[in-house]
Amino acid sequence: MHTVTDIATLRERLGEARRQGLRIGLVPTMGNLHDGHLALVAAARERADYVVASIFVNPLQFGAGEDFASYPRTLDEDRACLEDAGCDLLFAPSHETLYPQGTTAQTTVRVPKVSEGLCGANRPGHFDGVATVVSLLFNLFQPDLACFGSKDFQQLAVIRKLVADLHIPVEIVGVPIVRAADGLALSSRNGYLSDAQRARAPRLHATLCHVRDALEQGTAREEALRQGLARLVEDGFKPDYLELRRYDDLGAVTDDTRDAVLLGAAHLGPARLIDNLAVTLPR
Repeated sequence: MHTVTDIATLRERLGEARRQGLRIGLVPTMGNLHDGHLALVAAARERADYVVASIFVNPLQFGAGEDFASYPRTLDEDRACLEDAGCDLLFAPSHETLYPQGTTAQTTVRVPKVSEGLCGANRPGHFDGVATVVSLLFNLFQPDLACFGSKDFQQLAVIRKLVADLHIPVEIVGVPIVRAADGLALSSRNGYLSDAQRARAPRLHATLCHVRDALEQGTAREEALRQGLARLVEDGFKPDYLELRRYDDLGAVTDDTRDAVLLGAAHLGPARLIDNLAVTLPR
């Protein structure tokens, strides 16, 4: 696996791959990799001839008071994991490489509607930062496909709309959530949890399962969500939201909606946990 940190070398390596007619698959990450990230690499490996990854802790998607400074940076370990997983090229740029004029002078990208509400309401500007760095990476790599995890469901929806609206010729592959044996969705931020908090954390997933089952059995939406929020509070979480949205575009659910997604975000100690489940609403 080659590791590059500058744009000129990146373009040179990618140019070689294109001249060989190789299909390029991209896995963008912020590092501190776990099995969920490696599932993205595996998905890219199945679909592409040349797998490339990026590691960049993007300051634009962190708000005031969030964990940008303390976000774990484990480049050496991440590089070894990617090589073992079959990645061909790693791009690990500095902030100065991607944002040479600094972040305050950086052109930004905003994806309306789908970025609003949910995490967008609780983390103002977050999805503008995501859309900006993803647009930048797509421009640099010009991949045939890019893999993103479904745990960040709203992020995946934002990226799908970004690609559709701007006619970017890249296939977006949503990869299913990878969970620990107890159901907790894998996340780099799980490392913030104490042992006691880690033992409690799977109750977020358990609550979503409980609410999903109630909805699919015909419980009224408002009542099922109210019970779910109460259950999270009882279990020691501080919920940001628990909402039901249309699966395809995160729009509001109506009486005609059948394919929906249940999304939850809640604080547990220093960690903000998110999760989601598909829901098939009864007729």
